[in-house]
Amino acid sequence: MNDAIKDILTVSQLNDNIKFLLEETFGFVWVEGEISNLRRPQSGHVYFTLKDDKSQIRAVFFRGFGRPRHTTAFDLTEGLSILCRARLSVYPPRGEYQLIVEAVEPRGTGALQKAFEQLKARLAAEGLFDERHKKKIPFLPRKIGVVTSPTGAVIKDILHITRRRFPSVNITIAPVRVQGTEAAGEIIQGLRNLQVKGDIDVIILARGGGSLEDLAPFNDEALAREIFQSPIPVISAVGHETDFTICDFVADLRAPTPSAAAELAVPDNGELSARVSGLKQRLTDGGLRLMTDQHTYLTDLLTRIRNPRRILIDLQIHLDDLRERTLSAWRREKHSFGVKIQHLTVNLRHQSPAGLVVEKRFLLNNYRKDILNNYNNNLTALRERLQGNLALLNSLNPLGVLPRGYSITRNSLSGAVIRDAAQLSREALVDIKLARGGFQARVEEIYEE
Repeated sequence: MNDAIKDILTVSQLNDNIKFLLEETFGFVWVEGEISNLRRPQSGHVYFTLKDDKSQIRAVFFRGFGRPRHTTAFDLTEGLSILCRARLSVYPPRGEYQLIVEAVEPRGTGALQKAFEQLKARLAAEGLFDERHKKKIPFLPRKIGVVTSPTGAVIKDILHITRRRFPSVNITIAPVRVQGTEAAGEIIQGLRNLQVKGDIDVIILARGGGSLEDLAPFNDEALAREIFQSPIPVISAVGHETDFTICDFVADLRAPTPSAAAELAVPDNGELSARVSGLKQRLTDGGLRLMTDQHTYLTDLLTRIRNPRRILIDLQIHLDDLRERTLSAWRREKHSFGVKIQHLTVNLRHQSPAGLVVEKRFLLNNYRKDILNNYNNNLTALRERLQGNLALLNSLNPLGVLPRGYSITRNSLSGAVIRDAAQLSREALVDIKLARGGFQARVEEIYEE
């Protein structure tokens, strides 16, 4: 009997062969079940049993393993339903086959909601949702990146609304799956592809409504961190208005629907045109009002600034009036003096004493002196006033400053006096009047101060 036995294996060899066959045959598998017998030893590894209502299998989640995105999104707890991505293997010392878990996702609405709340609380504590980190959405983006499914109503709505509101905006689509276990990774890669283009001004992350399981990729921690560190502003438009995902909280702006995201991303061209027209009209009206006010102000100044010739005429009239008044006063004084002489003569005839004659003659001489003095004083005052008025008139005369080195420049064609460099143009001919004579010049350079 012993001679017939061949290829005898030890227990260790048998377990090693079974381990090899399992690992080579199955590779990676997705297994769904409920956690039981959960243990967390000091090593940091997690041991548990994955079971359903008919069977169970041991599983281990090694600490420090290069685990994908879902492993830290929530805490593993007793009785939690999960979906594992794992490799089948055998633990040779005990001859037990087990799952070497590399990724975990919650299963069922309750588990997903619990995972969502845990991840939301942790990211909020880290400050990923703080308003101070939100980037401003550009008012008028030149190019918009859209990360969504290339088919379906979502992308059609976004394209339709953006083209209706602002036809010249460019849209770049990063096509990804928005549901399933691989969706989160594709969305992350889509964001990165848009970021490296360098010409995207804002990104819309969009998908239609769905259940909590359908929206699971948008509750992914790695995706949330990618959005947070994106240098380009991100608008999250996932699900319906009542749906909330982790992406909504970490994005720079949350839109209730993909259609609303398109409206938030670009302004309405018609509204902009109306606004520009209104501003243009306000600017025109304001300019006209300003010009009218300035014209009124200048007209008022011109009415108050009298012409030098008119000033001279008024002064001459005033001087003639003063001369006439002086002569009239002198005539009245002379007439009064004659009357007094007559009265004195009559009195002298009635009063013959020599002393009275002498006294009256003395008074007469005083009267004569007073009259002459008044006349001379008035004439001197009038002469000085006339000279002052003539000096004032000369100072107002624009020709009076020419002997001091000034000149008057006029346009050779229109004869208009040049007061501002803005009235000139290159090659224009101007006439320049000096104190003695003048000359014509051509403008070669214009300076404005």
